[in-house]
Amino acid sequence: MSLLTLETLTVRRGQCPVVDGVSFQIGKGELIGLIGPNGAGKTSLMRAALGLLAHEGRSSLAQMRASERAKLAAWMPQQREIAWPVTVETVVALGRMPHRPTGAKLSAQDQAQVDKALDRMGLTGFRDRAANALSGGEQARVLIARALAQDTPLLVADEPIAGLDPAAQIATLRVFRDLAAEGHTVLVSLHDLSLAARYCGRLLMLDKGRLVADGTPAEVLTEGNLATTFHIRARVIDTEHGALFQPIDVLP
Repeated sequence: MSLLTLETLTVRRGQCPVVDGVSFQIGKGELIGLIGPNGAGKTSLMRAALGLLAHEGRSSLAQMRASERAKLAAWMPQQREIAWPVTVETVVALGRMPHRPTGAKLSAQDQAQVDKALDRMGLTGFRDRAANALSGGEQARVLIARALAQDTPLLVADEPIAGLDPAAQIATLRVFRDLAAEGHTVLVSLHDLSLAARYCGRLLMLDKGRLVADGTPAEVLTEGNLATTFHIRARVIDTEHGALFQPIDVLP
């Protein structure tokens, strides 16, 4: 079953395509890393796929009504500042909005999903704290928990581990891996190729708006692809703990 199908998806800024004819399908139970250098088109691709950005081509999600799409896909953008002085639990509970009538109180099922999301992100003890008083990294974890509480088949997250300390980065990717094992699918953009290689079962590599590679970390993070797309010399080594990305040098 495909949760997301893109067919020649193109996003233009003026006449320039920032996403250029990208096609792929995403199925159930995958943890997929979207990788590429700055300006490759990762954010534009994700937003267009969700119907949040004008585009050409086809996205199966963008064709849906917003109310239907919100039950199928959760979106976590890069912007992570929480401006309102509300509790952490209140922010996370916003993830339940697609599942209940406007103004309705949380049901027992809603509350269970909120509690589960708080626990997964290590935020149970933060439940009653003001979300806008937390550190940047803590606010990021709150917003990840909000997306988890939405409990959708597909989670799309744009650089969710940026600004987190190493332990929180690893913990977050483990949560995403567990979600995939439970049958959910996570599409996550990442700059850390080491973590992408270790935790993602599939990688999509973008360069100048085009999909240049799609496959396992070993298939995508080849010396040739890394040299052409990232302008570095590096290699991927298979270990008992998963794929290990080893950068060597910057190419001239």
